[in-house]
Amino acid sequence: MTLEILTADSLSNLRHGFFTRRGGASSGIFAGLNCGQGSSDQQEIVAINRARVAEAMGVAPDHLQSVHQVHSADVVTLDAPLAERPRADAMVTRRPGLALAILTADCQPVLFADPEAGVIGAAHAGWRGALDGVLEATVEAMIALGAARESITAVIGPSISQTAYEVGPDFMASFVAENTDHARYFVPNDAERMQFDLPAFGLDRLRAAGIGHAEWTGHCTYGDEDRFYSYRRTTHRGEADYGRLIASIRL
Repeated sequence: MTLEILTADSLSNLRHGFFTRRGGASSGIFAGLNCGQGSSDQQEIVAINRARVAEAMGVAPDHLQSVHQVHSADVVTLDAPLAERPRADAMVTRRPGLALAILTADCQPVLFADPEAGVIGAAHAGWRGALDGVLEATVEAMIALGAARESITAVIGPSISQTAYEVGPDFMASFVAENTDHARYFVPNDAERMQFDLPAFGLDRLRAAGIGHAEWTGHCTYGDEDRFYSYRRTTHRGEADYGRLIASIRL
């Protein structure tokens, strides 16, 4: 099956993509393009999937760069292929030929670029990383490499949408404790709990950082099982594990 790659017009001058699960070699609960090296899928199959992504990105497999994601606000600056994956949740580079890659399964994959400056970035922004500032940290790391704040474009890829993201009062309290205005990202539901709007939160953080353009592709990972993996959907079903989607960008 052919790979399905979602792209954004605002990043059209750079090779990039939010890959769906279609076109992969994995089977069972991982069926499709599972690129999660930390999953319990067969690692040789994961390597085949990642090699397919690397080919689509026009790089050798060892130039498809990813980090050991830990829901932090830590950013790694790359000037050469990594010898091992550091614990971090974002990467930036100005080195042509390196494809930055982020893995997600409901969290936000965010691709960044300032094409004129020749600087790109990629971030994994779940609720914790977004609240702790991983998006702003990625912008600042790009600026340190020569990007202009107002020239940076950021695109949020397939993520869990508000209709699928039910949370409890403690979750909301952690957001409101930082800023009472954060209450606007929550709406009550019939179960007397709340629905959290992660993409809206990410977009507002990006826009408040002063970048030139920010958008969300509008795809919900939870609601479209044929195309996307979802940690929350897996949890609701009591399944043992889940696949990881990949998003990538390169100069």
